[in-house]
Amino acid sequence: METIDRKGGSALWHQIGEILAADIAAGTLAAGEKLPTEPELMQRFGVNRFTVRQALGHLEQRGLVRAEQGRGTFVHRGVLDYTLSKRTRFHKNLIEQGFEPGGELLVHEIVAATERVAGYLKLAVGTPVIHRRGVMTADGIPVELGDSYYPAERFPDFDKARLQHSTISAALASYGVTDYERLSTEIEARMPTAEEARILRQPKSTPLLVTRKVDADATGMPITYSESVWPAERTTFNVDLR
Repeated sequence: METIDRKGGSALWHQIGEILAADIAAGTLAAGEKLPTEPELMQRFGVNRFTVRQALGHLEQRGLVRAEQGRGTFVHRGVLDYTLSKRTRFHKNLIEQGFEPGGELLVHEIVAATERVAGYLKLAVGTPVIHRRGVMTADGIPVELGDSYYPAERFPDFDKARLQHSTISAALASYGVTDYERLSTEIEARMPTAEEARILRQPKSTPLLVTRKVDADATGMPITYSESVWPAERTTFNVDLR
């Protein structure tokens, strides 16, 4: 029987979840592999069925496992290997890996460009920009929470254009931006805020990967600046320099 701390401040189900999450991260439990049955986990940790189910439910909420009726619980089929290149496209990246892309728009508003946003978009501070915040998913699991900024004068009524097209690329094409390239991508890591952890369905103790990117049209003029956070346990970045 595996030892867990029964007198500490952490709930037993949480400790069990973290042990199983570590097994998944280490590859001890591989993508697609079936987890031990509830009785086997009860015996391994010396806990009751309710505690095991709490632990498994927590892992499923985090997107690390999936429960299949009548079959058991399986390790989610893999971490998103996200390619960063001159022509990075979210939908294309996911579809090529067999994931179903999705998402939800949380905010659409016109705001005054801050010094940072204005600098990346080559605008004067205070210039009106479109701010869109959304959460993107892979097979229904949140993988990105992003804030994007577009010059409002160049893309009037962008919210309406976006509703008429299935992708951002198609919406931009309706304004004559038929192609665009990545000018720069910055990557760092930090811990999530409480809101980020809630939206991304991950623990506050698990790090995020942070990206800041600028896309430009064929003339080199920036068209969008984005800041996104990605769950580190669900995402790896592959930088394509070609």
